[in-house]
Amino acid sequence: MSTAGMQPTPKSLRLHIGLFGRRNVGKSSLLNAVTRQQVSIVSAVKGTTTDPVEKPMELLPLGPVLFVDTAGVDDEGALGELRLARTQAVLDRVDLGVIVTERGAWGEFEARLLEQLRERKVPVVAVHNKADLDPQDLARPDLPAEVRQVAASALAGTGLAELREALLALAPADFFDNRRLLADLVPPGELALLVVPIDKEAPKGRLILPQVMAIRDLLDGESMAMVVQERELAPALARLNRPPALVVTDSQAFLKVSADVPRSVPMTSFSILMSRFQGDLTEQVRGTLGIEALKGGDRVLVAETCSHHPVGEDIGRVKIPRWLTQYVGAKLEFEHVQGRDFPAELGPYRLVVHCGNCTGNRREMLSRIHRCRMAGVPITNYGLTIAYSLGIFERALGPFPAAREVYGQARAGSGKAD
Repeated sequence: MSTAGMQPTPKSLRLHIGLFGRRNVGKSSLLNAVTRQQVSIVSAVKGTTTDPVEKPMELLPLGPVLFVDTAGVDDEGALGELRLARTQAVLDRVDLGVIVTERGAWGEFEARLLEQLRERKVPVVAVHNKADLDPQDLARPDLPAEVRQVAASALAGTGLAELREALLALAPADFFDNRRLLADLVPPGELALLVVPIDKEAPKGRLILPQVMAIRDLLDGESMAMVVQERELAPALARLNRPPALVVTDSQAFLKVSADVPRSVPMTSFSILMSRFQGDLTEQVRGTLGIEALKGGDRVLVAETCSHHPVGEDIGRVKIPRWLTQYVGAKLEFEHVQGRDFPAELGPYRLVVHCGNCTGNRREMLSRIHRCRMAGVPITNYGLTIAYSLGIFERALGPFPAAREVYGQARAGSGKAD
């Protein structure tokens, strides 16, 4: 069967491999050699790579990966500072780091990179490039034993097989661990009913990514999927001879879906499923309770990893601010960031409301959650915020016993237990 019409693996589900190092050590040449494509522009002029360059590929037997080639970290001047900031941001989203040196040269820059990657518990490969220019053993005995060292030459094409083997050996064992979006909640042969309003932000004729991911995950789990719009939900339920194992809705339709679905049927949203799949559901459940502490004038950061053009009733810019303001009963100050942008200083905010992160990767989301925790700023997500603001939070957590228990403990600790 032809695969011409098939969608490639989303970037968010790929193993992210970052290439770091000084300017002109050959990172771009190495990436081109490994991928066997002219992905990055190479030049003898220092600083040719300005922004991170991404290249998705299949690295067998691992499967889909995303290489990220970064600008040199020893850049100087105002433009250099911008390049450095963008390179530093990549550290938060890579699952595996490659530090490229020129013939084994190792100094303050490389040591700092290694420290930053180890702080994030990211496995590291040190590639001593341009080995064809130096016949001696380039391995450095002063590097930690867990750092795999490879002598290579992007120009001569040597050491590339050893680099691939090192990447395979160091790839996190739990990355391809059969994490499921929702199929573990729907036994094989059972039905999940997916409520999918036609989203104005989705291109005509397409579904948004979490909906596509849910359908595919159910098929992989040998479960069944039934897809309806919110106005079709009640008639669809009436036609079934037994209840579905799970109802999943777009968070914006939570109230209507909650009213139509019997209490005995588990119900949640795509966004909450994404919190579990791409982030840390229990931590974001705790963060949701930060809504209770909001008061007039507080600053709330709304963060999206995608960069769609906002529409009239945009969920992040219109609906969530409206629902939160109504819940708090006072005017709040909302700020918005998109894509890779995320503030270095989180102290001024009293709450971070994050999207489901369908276009980001899990490590980046976990890094953002960790940074919020370190700054003492609660972080929640779109679906959790909407469910809490509309008074159906506990029901939306029904399919997730651990998250529901965390919520109960948090309420008990705050004196708000029923």
